Amino acid sequence: MEHPPYRLAEEFDRFLGDPGDPDEVFSYARCAELDEKEEFPADICHRFQEWGLPGEYVPVEYGGRLHDYEQVLQLVRTVARRDLTCAIGHGKTYLGGVCVWVAGSAEQGARLAADIMAGVPVALGLTERAHGSDLLANDVRTDNKADKADNADKAANPDGTADHWMVSGEKWLINNATRGSVLSLLTRTHPDGGPRGFSVLLVDKRELDEDTYRHLPKIPTLGIRGADISGIAFDGARVPRSALVGAEGAGLEIVLKALQLTRTMCAALSLGAGDHGLRLGLDFAEERELYGRRLIDLPQARHLLVGAAADVLLHEAVALVAARAVQSQTAELSVTSAVIKYLLPTGTDQVLADLTGLLGARAFLKDVHADGRFQKVARDHRIVGLFDGNTLVNLNSLVNQFRPLVRGFKRGTGDTAGAAAACDLATPLPPLDPSKLSLVARHGSGVMAGLAASVEEITRRAGLDPALEPVADAARRLLAVTHAVHTEMEEYQGVLAEVPAAAFEVARRYTLCWAGAACIGLWTHSADSLRDDAATGALWRDGLWLRAALDRLLVRLGEPAADGETYDELLGALRAARSSGRLFSLLPQRGPERQPAMPAAAVGGTERTSC
Repeated sequence: MEHPPYRLAEEFDRFLGDPGDPDEVFSYARCAELDEKEEFPADICHRFQEWGLPGEYVPVEYGGRLHDYEQVLQLVRTVARRDLTCAIGHGKTYLGGVCVWVAGSAEQGARLAADIMAGVPVALGLTERAHGSDLLANDVRTDNKADKADNADKAANPDGTADHWMVSGEKWLINNATRGSVLSLLTRTHPDGGPRGFSVLLVDKRELDEDTYRHLPKIPTLGIRGADISGIAFDGARVPRSALVGAEGAGLEIVLKALQLTRTMCAALSLGAGDHGLRLGLDFAEERELYGRRLIDLPQARHLLVGAAADVLLHEAVALVAARAVQSQTAELSVTSAVIKYLLPTGTDQVLADLTGLLGARAFLKDVHADGRFQKVARDHRIVGLFDGNTLVNLNSLVNQFRPLVRGFKRGTGDTAGAAAACDLATPLPPLDPSKLSLVARHGSGVMAGLAASVEEITRRAGLDPALEPVADAARRLLAVTHAVHTEMEEYQGVLAEVPAAAFEVARRYTLCWAGAACIGLWTHSADSLRDDAATGALWRDGLWLRAALDRLLVRLGEPAADGETYDELLGALRAARSSGRLFSLLPQRGPERQPAMPAAAVGGTERTSC
């Protein structure tokens, strides 16, 4: 692969320096200090600006460098691996700009791009105190009717409309609401609301009369304590009519399409948190001695550690496919984004919970192990499952698409060519065409439609190489479960009002099957180009990471677990990566952090002790 996206992330990581060095601006020590003070990481964000990270949030057509969403995933993951507060606080600018990238005018795009690349924070104003995720109930209102005092407006616009909007109401729990100078605001533009009763305005607070808006106090939070989680209230704020993004009344559709992009990119936050937690867990297990034995040598400890390692690779595989699907399978992003936004936050929360069992009391303490970094990453990550649509919102989105998903699976339709491109890491991606975004995957899921062919391919390879038979068997089992899940989905086709609890459970099972199909597709399309890599080839040869990932998914689908040999090999790969300074990843990435002194047994990574 020529200049793969993770290489730029490595360059960025090196620029930021060793996070273990307290003298670095973006160090673990500095992040802990800011967290304790509940202070925004302004100096760290300035380092991002020096490197040019904001330019990666801006599409190339507006003068930025965003042309590859896998690259965005890797860059944000790099930040999140060190500190989630910084990733969420800075990355929110990307989220704030997406509505304009999806539906804005060229003039709006160019103006916003210039602000973002100059370091101006941007926010996305969706939620309100009384309504949470129910966007149709939002009360922030906008009026563009000329009143008696607006004689100039009335003369210029005989239809009675003004050249400005009057905005009133309150948005709450908004990231960057106070720090952000620009706000993409979802507002009610028709008194009766409804699907066509809302619009998006690009509000520049620098142009508002200061008497017509005020910031609401910062909200104390359990995690990401330094982030600007606050709100903003408008009282007749006069906003130029040119601030309208897209068509009047199209606001809800624009937001829902924009959220497909942001939800997919939220995977980077979970990946970074999983990386950080796993590394802390491994180091603790290697260093901790109990009754004359290291923790890493105890079967139960190894079981917890290697299970977390398998999940981290599973999440990475699914996130890579999803990030690439943004460009290669844009019309099916309503499914992809919902799966990812449910699966990775909940899965990473479970990884951190499992590692808590490994660290014991030290998982909750600040000054005993690794400067309390584990308790911080566990606290910080809990919020990832809430913003941009919580887990139930995303499962509900899948339930609402059961009909086309079942029909597509039966017929084998869906964008299978786009799915293949997403799974082949060596294939160049087409530019993103936002006009292809759709609220429903009308023809089904190409990832699911390609599952049978991928299983057939693995079975063919297993006939030539018996070492692949265990992974081929797991793939066939997943295919059988996937058929059963689609049969279960048929019972809830067309459910739109009160969704029964059982339908959410079926949607959960669907996400696991989709993840398995993505993993199998990734391996069949990319293994040949990575299996001989000196750094990560061991994970790809004989389907090692895929065997572990499928086993984790099948167990969650109610199937029996595989034997422990796969996990022994995976633990060896995890320890070898840590001792050599590489990230534990499907891709050959190195990190900037100085490596701990590892026991000799960890360097070879080949010992086999039952988990």
